[in-house]
Amino acid sequence: MPDHTLPYILRTDASDKGMGAVLLQDKGEGLQPIAYASKKLSVTEQKYATVEKECLATVWGIQKFERYLYGRHFILETDHQPLQYLQRMKPTNARLMRWALQLQPYVFTVKIIPGKDNIGADYLSRATMN
Repeated sequence: MPDHTLPYILRTDASDKGMGAVLLQDKGEGLQPIAYASKKLSVTEQKYATVEKECLATVWGIQKFERYLYGRHFILETDHQPLQYLQRMKPTNARLMRWALQLQPYVFTVKIIPGKDNIGADYLSRATMN
């Protein structure tokens, strides 16, 4: 069960075929999962550049767990460094610009983590989906 007095951590990842997200909290015993989500990419989305897939996974993950994240600061943990600049860059790509606008209502800090630490979201993004 989530503890609404503690901060949330969202980890997202994208692969060639899907996206994964894990919502976590540190309840004093290490990070504990609150919720998991995965989604298969459409044929069109599979053609996106890597940075676009990672941004899509971030936007989708935040929207998926909006009931937990909206109106409060949270940490977005990712193994994809370009996402660190999404909040402050001026994208020239229209798709990235739309996603940056969708993220404006949310208050979060991007933390880059090693890929080996992003196991849950990575697994969910690669899991076989029917």
